[in-house]
Amino acid sequence: MDLQHPKCAGLDVHQHTVVACARVVAGSTVTHERRTFGTTTAELLALSDWLTAHDCTHVAMESTGVYWKPIWQVLEGQFALVLANARHIRNIPGRKSDVNDATWIADLLAHGLIRGSFVPPAPVQELRDLTRTRKQLVREITQHTLRIQKTLETANLKLTGLLSNILGVSGRAILHALVAGETDPERLADLVQGRLKASRAALVAALHGRLTAHHRFLLQLHLTQVDALEQAVHDVEERLGHALVPFRTALDRLITMPGVSETVARVVVAEIGFDMARFPTAGHLVSWAGLCPRLDESAGKRLSTRTRPSNPWLKTTLVQAAWAAARTKNTYLRAQFLRLKSRRGPKKAILAVASSMLIAAYHMLKHDLDYRDLGADHFDRRDKTKLAHRLLQRLQELGLTVEVRAA
Repeated sequence: MDLQHPKCAGLDVHQHTVVACARVVAGSTVTHERRTFGTTTAELLALSDWLTAHDCTHVAMESTGVYWKPIWQVLEGQFALVLANARHIRNIPGRKSDVNDATWIADLLAHGLIRGSFVPPAPVQELRDLTRTRKQLVREITQHTLRIQKTLETANLKLTGLLSNILGVSGRAILHALVAGETDPERLADLVQGRLKASRAALVAALHGRLTAHHRFLLQLHLTQVDALEQAVHDVEERLGHALVPFRTALDRLITMPGVSETVARVVVAEIGFDMARFPTAGHLVSWAGLCPRLDESAGKRLSTRTRPSNPWLKTTLVQAAWAAARTKNTYLRAQFLRLKSRRGPKKAILAVASSMLIAAYHMLKHDLDYRDLGADHFDRRDKTKLAHRLLQRLQELGLTVEVRAA
């Protein structure tokens, strides 16, 4: 194998220690220098000085949880860093130790056998933290909402089937009244604002329950948590708005795609970044996102076409956006979904739509282009052209020459 990096290092990263191996080639002699460092800032600075003393130009490490991030921040700018997927650089079984792992990583790096993982720049990493935190906060709000519904069902208050949103204006008014001690169904029904599908008699009957002091305590507890979480979501969105001001043009382009809202555009930008040069083609990005079938073949037989485990934040968001796009009438994405759904089922069809949306986002960000829909009749026009071409070829094979003119 060709030697690509004569002076490099491999790091085996742990929570409290970092085992470093400096691999230096001088002529035909290969030397390995090994040393263990702590993970405090002072120890990481000592690690940087130690690597510099050995004239290392490239440094590789495993993506171990979040423990690699502070090391990356200290070494970034001084060395060419490579973040490796732990599954791709697994050592030979039976020979695993911290020192052997660091040496193995250094040897692989020296011969160019490590494919680096995608590490976005610091501003994009901050956006990632914000969008992921927002999603976690929204999930917690949903969990508390379900607990409120569970408490109401325990008290035999059947509001869930009558109110579309238990935490809407009418729902909150009723919940606060219940916490305050109000039990009269007629007075509780008067708190409803707007119109309901259910009749007033049905609402009054649903509000006739057995609410105890214990239930009031639980409702108050969950309502307080929901209010705090909603305020946290508001703060995160405000912070996101300020961080995305320089990239407002790219976001406005993405929002023009069917199914892509402001929230979805933020997640897409935070996960894949703004610089598409990191991905050679749109296919590389789709593969990285886990939105294409895996390659699993042996003896000429396809063993599995299931998608690989991948970035859960981007994949789930794109699938949700794809469902919205599939319901948007007179669009290419809806036509694609309906075309595939009849043959492959809704799950595979929605993944294909999500993949198409990511491909479109790739080209929009790379070439600064606006979204151009192919139209709901795209497949009809394409199939018509292919059919005509196939029939003409058949006629030529029969020895006939045909002049084609539009009807």
